[in-house]
Amino acid sequence: MKDLYQGIAKGVEGVQVRGSALAGEKTMIDVLEPVTQVLKASVEVGESLLEALPKVTVAAKKGMESTTSMIARKGRASYLGTRSIGHQDAGATSSYFIFKTLEEVMTPTNE
Repeated sequence: MKDLYQGIAKGVEGVQVRGSALAGEKTMIDVLEPVTQVLKASVEVGESLLEALPKVTVAAKKGMESTTSMIARKGRASYLGTRSIGHQDAGATSSYFIFKTLEEVMTPTNE
């Protein structure tokens, strides 16, 4: 679990450095940053990945949905300016689906 957290945290850091993006600019960072915070908190209290994943997915979904009301400040969507309001960010959406799928794949079924 700690390795996953550290890997994702380093990856997010790399994305931020490359794209100069911060949370609130209508990018995948609006999903990745809260996910990283949830993973960090889960590591600190000793939760397993299976315990953390539902919280990760909830944080990712909230982050994704929050982009709908934002003005895009980075990437191609930034060319739309205020016209980007009311549309969910594609990078945030795809990032959410990564974590949602991870939870679905990792959660044992009762079959």
